[in-house]
Amino acid sequence: MKRKQFVVCGLGKFGTSLATALANSGYEVLAIDRDEDRVQELSNIATHTIQADTTDMEAVRALGIKEFDVGVVAIGNDIQSSVMTTLILKELGIKYVMAKATNAIHEKVLKKIGADRVIQPELDMGRRVATTLISGSIIEHIQLSADYSIAEVPVLVEWVGNSIIDVNLRSKYGINVIAIQGKGRLDISPRPDYIFNKDDVLVVVGANEKIKALNK
Repeated sequence: MKRKQFVVCGLGKFGTSLATALANSGYEVLAIDRDEDRVQELSNIATHTIQADTTDMEAVRALGIKEFDVGVVAIGNDIQSSVMTTLILKELGIKYVMAKATNAIHEKVLKKIGADRVIQPELDMGRRVATTLISGSIIEHIQLSADYSIAEVPVLVEWVGNSIIDVNLRSKYGINVIAIQGKGRLDISPRPDYIFNKDDVLVVVGANEKIKALNK
C-alpha cells in the first residue's frame, strides 16, 4: 500500500516541527520555504527541500506537487501568503489541504477558499492543556468534535476486580473502552470479560458530558 506523501509550505517552528516528525516517521516530505537558511536546516531530514515562493502558481506547478496526497500550509503571520498558498494547492489538485490560521477571521477565510482542515496550534494546545489541568483524573484528552472525545482515565477503585461487562460501562456510564494500558502492556479492544486491575488506565470514547460525569 502506497504511503501518503506530504508537502509542507512554510518552515517556521510549526512547519519545521511537522515536517521533521513526518520524515522521521518514514513518510515522503517535500518542504518548501522562501528562506534559504530554513530550507537548508531540513535538507538532511526531509525527502526533498525546495526554496520557492508558494504564492507563485507557476513556480509551485513546476514542482509537481499535484502528485502529493496532503498539503500543509504552515505559514502563519503572513495571512495573504497563507491564503494564496492554500488556494494554489487546491487549484493544483492536492486532495487534502490543512492550513494554519492565526485568528478566527483567518480561519474563516481559509475554510471559504477550500481548506479541508484549519488549525490554530497555539489555541488548540492551550485548550488541550487547560482540559488536562481542570479535568482531575483525566490524564490525556483528544477532542473529536464539539460533543465527543477520546480520553485516558485511571480505573476507578470500585471497578477493580470486576469485568468490563460487570461494570456495564456503556449502559451505566455512556462510554466505550477502546484500549487498556497496564504495567508493560497495551490491550487493544479488550474482551468483555477483562478484569480491571488497580494500575489500569482506560482509553475511552464518549460524549464530553459523560466523560466529565465519570471524572466527577
